[in-house]
Amino acid sequence: MFKAKLKGDVLKEMIKVVSTLVDEVKWNVSAEGVDLKAVDPAHVAMVDMTLGKDAFEELEASDCELGIDIDKMKEVLSLAKAGDVIEIDHDEEHNKLVVRIENITRHMSLVDTMGMSDPKMPQLNLPANVKLAAAELNQGIKASESISNHIALVANSEGFELSSQGDTDSVSLKLRKDLLLSLECSEPVRSLFSLDYFSNMVRSVPSAGVVTLAIGQDYPAKLEFEIAEGNGTVTYLLAPRIENE
Repeated sequence: MFKAKLKGDVLKEMIKVVSTLVDEVKWNVSAEGVDLKAVDPAHVAMVDMTLGKDAFEELEASDCELGIDIDKMKEVLSLAKAGDVIEIDHDEEHNKLVVRIENITRHMSLVDTMGMSDPKMPQLNLPANVKLAAAELNQGIKASESISNHIALVANSEGFELSSQGDTDSVSLKLRKDLLLSLECSEPVRSLFSLDYFSNMVRSVPSAGVVTLAIGQDYPAKLEFEIAEGNGTVTYLLAPRIENE
């Protein structure tokens, strides 16, 4: 069983986080909320998201799995205005999701979850942890987009740097330790990543949001942030691009 009411903005945040990687996703529903895990088709990135029960205006649920078509949910959400509360019911008899926004009702076919796995987020003990405003990262990303398809993330005890090197030009965002919200770095690290993946992840962070970024030397990057006014958590993992010597 799944009957819920939640703000349209919260559902939009949730769908935005997932749509950066996949077209379909499995919601694991319980009385405590909704959680999901997904890996993109290229196995470059994964997401682990939890939306707690306090993120909902109302929630009645028992343990179940719901296969969500992201594009269909986006179509419905495009009808929602600021402040709208969305009602979602699982029609178990017809295996459809019934979504109501004001006077609009959409009966949405669910995706078969049989072939959907629950990937496990690996436990990584990364030597550098940087906490900063998402707006800072977005500035560095914007500056890098005309330079290269890749960015380097660098950290040491003095600060954090996001840089991009092209054939003729280069650009970097450098933030000293005192300009960061926090910095823990036991050793200097540098890793190269796909700018496209990284930018999509950072742009999923709510405006005025804060990102905790964990990196190592040629290790995956881990991005963590909150959604739904602190009632939801998101963890992304992004594989590095190993540089040729």
